[in-house]
Amino acid sequence: MSTGSTPFPKWQLAILLGAPLAIGLGYLYLRNRLEDSESKKVADLKAKTTISLDNEENNAKTSESAIDRAMKLKGAGNRAFHAGEYDKAIALYNEAIEACPPDRPVDLATFYQNRSACYEKREMWEQVKEDCTFALKLNEKYVKAFLRRSRAAEKSGDLVLALEDVTSACILERFQVQSSLVNADRILKALGRQHAREALAKRRPVMPSNHFIKTYFSAFSEDPITKVQLDDQNAGGFARAIKAFSAQDYDAIVDACTEELNSNGKYKNEALLMRATFYLLLGKHDEAQVDLGQVINSEASTKVKVNALIKRASLYTQLEDTNKCLEDFANAERLDPKNSDIYHHRGQVYLLIERMDEATAEFAKAVELNPDFSIAFIQKCYADYRHAQINKNVGALTQVRADFEKALERFPKCAEAYILFAQVLSDQQEWGRAEALFDSALSVDPSNATLYVHKGLVQLQKSTDFDKAVKLINKAIEMDDKCDFAYETLGTIEVQRGNLKRSLELFEKAIALAKTELEMTHLYSLKDAAAAQLKVSERWGLDWTVS
Repeated sequence: MSTGSTPFPKWQLAILLGAPLAIGLGYLYLRNRLEDSESKKVADLKAKTTISLDNEENNAKTSESAIDRAMKLKGAGNRAFHAGEYDKAIALYNEAIEACPPDRPVDLATFYQNRSACYEKREMWEQVKEDCTFALKLNEKYVKAFLRRSRAAEKSGDLVLALEDVTSACILERFQVQSSLVNADRILKALGRQHAREALAKRRPVMPSNHFIKTYFSAFSEDPITKVQLDDQNAGGFARAIKAFSAQDYDAIVDACTEELNSNGKYKNEALLMRATFYLLLGKHDEAQVDLGQVINSEASTKVKVNALIKRASLYTQLEDTNKCLEDFANAERLDPKNSDIYHHRGQVYLLIERMDEATAEFAKAVELNPDFSIAFIQKCYADYRHAQINKNVGALTQVRADFEKALERFPKCAEAYILFAQVLSDQQEWGRAEALFDSALSVDPSNATLYVHKGLVQLQKSTDFDKAVKLINKAIEMDDKCDFAYETLGTIEVQRGNLKRSLELFEKAIALAKTELEMTHLYSLKDAAAAQLKVSERWGLDWTVS
């Protein structure tokens, strides 16, 4: 966990901000999805639902007898449906539709919706969508039809329609039905993943900010890249890469490492590891994986191999392949069981996947092996907090606070100590102390733009002060225009404030800086939700702005 992260899973950020729609809700009500071949059916339906005003008395008598017949057919269709006789039920609903008088659109909508239920049982997804569409034209707030068409759209791969419909249902249900909210979240994530993969194929790699890179390397106590000792006479590509690293000229590093490799230099394996590391930072995962694999299968030193295994394990986490991730950690442990970085980074993985018993054990091992490694010590405190919180262990929570206080005394120059303790205190609604700790972190690490984002989040949590929060987060962007955490958080705030067009711009900026498919999927989910909310606002005349 870096200083650029929140203490909560990213998909909970909107909930943290009190967003009434969480993520994925507020999508547009409905788009006309009928194909050209259906035009005649729509025209016929409109003709059928046009009420004649001629001879009203005779019409009323005809209507009464026709609706009685239609309702009886519907009842028979329902009995056939529950008996699993779906073809028979379809035939009966067909008759009910034909018998239904034109002045009973709500009943006619029910007949179409019931027939769509039969088609759903038969997995005839296009027919399900067609009948639900007819039902919704007759009854535009028919929740069951929205939900059924959403399921059919998801099954047939039309995720946009699936999300539109389940979100419309959520709005009509006033966000009170948990199953609909879960479905909306699932579909949104799938759509976000689809968009992320499309974007990754065309993505232009962007080097992260200098502060991000510094933070990344600070998470390793035994990274051989930062510890290699070069001969004074060495003037090869790797030597040039090390000099560029020291000068924070990060854009020159990949080319310098490639030069070392092309010349088959003395530091070939170190150059592969360094190039792979910067491929990771650039989000060029395929290239990173190739280089890391070469290091792991080489005759490199143990420290170099282990570092490559740790970094490839982290890459597998980003690719959501937990088995391969843990396999690499196990291989690293076999090679160098006293290397604290293995347990520290494996603890982060367990923390991410919420296997808290393993997470706390891993961090404890990392600290045991390297008690002076401040980052591991602090993250152990945080893992212990999460573990105590989940288990509702009051005694353990008290101990965690004492451990954090000890950490501040032992590592007064470690910004992470102040940041994670502040996040814990924010979680406990101790806003004043949390703000003071973020200020202390700034005094230690004044170039850390994410601290202003954290301070902005405190303002939202304690008093819903949007203006003050936005001012602080904009300061983060002024300090570091590559602070994706700032763009994402500000975008989410603008959704909450109803500034949806502005939020889309901010999410797009965050997406351009995303380094992993997981991060990009999440950001696209936020962007898709905001775009949808904009459309539903325009169509339904909804105002989501928080006054």
